[in-house]
Amino acid sequence: MTRTAIVTGASRGLGRALAHGLAGQGWRLVIDARDADALAQARWDLPDAVVAVPGDITDPAHRAALIAEANRLGRLELLVHNAGRLGPSPLPPLATFPLDAVRDLVEVTLVAPLALTQLALPALRGNDGAIVAITSDAAVEAYPGWGGYGAAKAALEQAARVLAAEEPALRVWSVDPGDLRTQMHQEAFPGEDISDRPLPETVVPPFLRLLAERPPSGRLRLADLASPAVAA
Repeated sequence: MTRTAIVTGASRGLGRALAHGLAGQGWRLVIDARDADALAQARWDLPDAVVAVPGDITDPAHRAALIAEANRLGRLELLVHNAGRLGPSPLPPLATFPLDAVRDLVEVTLVAPLALTQLALPALRGNDGAIVAITSDAAVEAYPGWGGYGAAKAALEQAARVLAAEEPALRVWSVDPGDLRTQMHQEAFPGEDISDRPLPETVVPPFLRLLAERPPSGRLRLADLASPAVAA
C-alpha cells in the first residue's frame, strides 16, 4: 500500500524542501500552510499525489481536514510537525517579551501539534508509523532573545519524549535541522547577511536516511545523520 505523510508548514523553507524529498521517494503527501498563495506556488512542481490544504494548524477544522485527506490518500505512516512561528522580530529579551506572543508560540508549537498527533495516532499505530517534531538548538541552549521560541520548542521536545515512552511501537523523533537559510531565520536576524547558512535542501538526504534507518526514538541532529553511522 502507498505510504502517506503529512508535512505541516510546507509552503517554504525546510517544509517545502522535505516535501520535495519525500515526493521524490514516492510518498503521497498532504501539505499545509497558512498562506494559500504560497502553498499553491510550492505545490505546482510536486507530483499529482500531493494534496495542498491551506489553513492554520491551530484551527481544529483544518487539522481534521489534514487527517481526512491523508486517510483518503492511503497508508498514513509519517507526521512531520514543521509548522511554526518565530515570535516578535527583532527578538526581545524575556524581560519585555509580550505575553500574548508567548501564548501564541505555545499554541502553534505545542498545542496544535499535540492535537494533530492525537488525531493521527490511530492510523500511525496501525502502520508502524513515525512522528517527526522539527526542533532547534534554541530548545536546549540559552541564547539571548530566543526565550519564547526556545521555551516553546523545549515543550515540544518534552512532549515528544513522553509520547515515545507511551507509544513504544512508534518512532518519535525530535529533529534539529541546524541553522538554515530560511525566511524565519532571516527574521530572527533582521538586516544581517545569513547567506553563509546552508539551504534547506542540504538536509533532505540525512532526513531521508533517518526514515530509512529508523533509529530509536529520541533527539537527533540532521548534521549527525550525515556521518557514516546513526547513533542508537
